[in-house]
Amino acid sequence: MNAELVVSVIGNGFLVLGAVIIASAAIGIIKLPDLYTRTSAIGTAAGLGVALIIVGVVTLDFSVLNFIKGIIAIIAQVLTSAVGSFALARSGYLTGSRPVATTVPDELADSADHDAIDAQRALRDIEGDSPTHET
Repeated sequence: MNAELVVSVIGNGFLVLGAVIIASAAIGIIKLPDLYTRTSAIGTAAGLGVALIIVGVVTLDFSVLNFIKGIIAIIAQVLTSAVGSFALARSGYLTGSRPVATTVPDELADSADHDAIDAQRALRDIEGDSPTHET
């Protein structure tokens, strides 16, 4: 077995593994019960699956420049997928999408209540300043 064949098998293996992880997230979107578990599935798949695909591509077409680009892309992907997943889940919670009953610790409940109260106060302040309420 020559080195080129070994590199091709390893690179394609990373591509297939990344695609399988992303496909499992797609199944998770259909099967999981609420926004939060779906968001977790997508965030994990985006971080890990895309990173494995990038590793596969860099392995198949290796150069120093591609290696540097791959490292930067993986770091950016891992950071943005985690932050994006969190932001989506939090915004879903704050707009009224409640977790399923099996989600026992509801750690955002207290924070969401405070955010809702702050939003109501801000709305009252805005309405109080509007010309329709002036007498």
